[in-house]
Amino acid sequence: MEAMHAHFVRHVYHRHSHETYSFGFTEEGAQSFTCRGAAHTSAAGMVMVFNPDDPHDGHATDEAGFTYRMVHIGPELVADVLREAAGRRVGLPLFAEPVMPVPGMAGRLRLLHQALVGGGASVLRRDELLDGVVAGMARHARVQGWRGGDGAAGEADAGTARVVREMVHYTEDHGVSAGDLAAAVGRSRFAVYRSFRAVYGMAPSDYQRQVRLRAARRLLVQGRPLAEVAAETGFTDQSHLTRWFTRYFGVTPGAYRRAAASP
Repeated sequence: MEAMHAHFVRHVYHRHSHETYSFGFTEEGAQSFTCRGAAHTSAAGMVMVFNPDDPHDGHATDEAGFTYRMVHIGPELVADVLREAAGRRVGLPLFAEPVMPVPGMAGRLRLLHQALVGGGASVLRRDELLDGVVAGMARHARVQGWRGGDGAAGEADAGTARVVREMVHYTEDHGVSAGDLAAAVGRSRFAVYRSFRAVYGMAPSDYQRQVRLRAARRLLVQGRPLAEVAAETGFTDQSHLTRWFTRYFGVTPGAYRRAAASP
């Protein structure tokens, strides 16, 4: 579980997704973004929710910029909370819209965010706040069976995209070519590209970069030198890693490592 609190004026998020559920709200100003082929705006007080692998970008709606808080919660933790609440195993929630009217949720998210980053809340208090946010948001899930991307994907596309995704994860350190992906699924390179984009909302190369950036983030938390992290995750050099890291996460690798190391 991770928490983020940021103010941006000119920063533009590159199209990306998260492995987690992302619950948040706009604190001040307004931010605009595209998600699943549609444009959305979140103004102050509005709640945002992204499913795992929900591709989106983001930027300030106007020159005043925006401030927001976001909490990233892994699917396994969400499943545990909902199983405890229901007393039985239940399916993971899938949300139809990334901007939702959920009365009182912005306040709950603020308290959870503060408990995660402030260090003053007990573990029990943090768990109670987490349970309230997850259960409250899950009541607003409306779609069952959606799996990401910008449009409808058939069974063949879903199968192709799943294999390609697994290969990208498996080969994140030493790379894979478009020809390798096409050969693995027995389809053309163009069919692979179209299928993956239909399911995950981005090109395989964009997804591969995202996987490498997630790996870089893990290594930075371990205290590894930036040059070593860049080399190990497939970036040309430190500046190459820094440029893409900032576009995806809104902070430099150094700032992210310092924030992760702070109590």
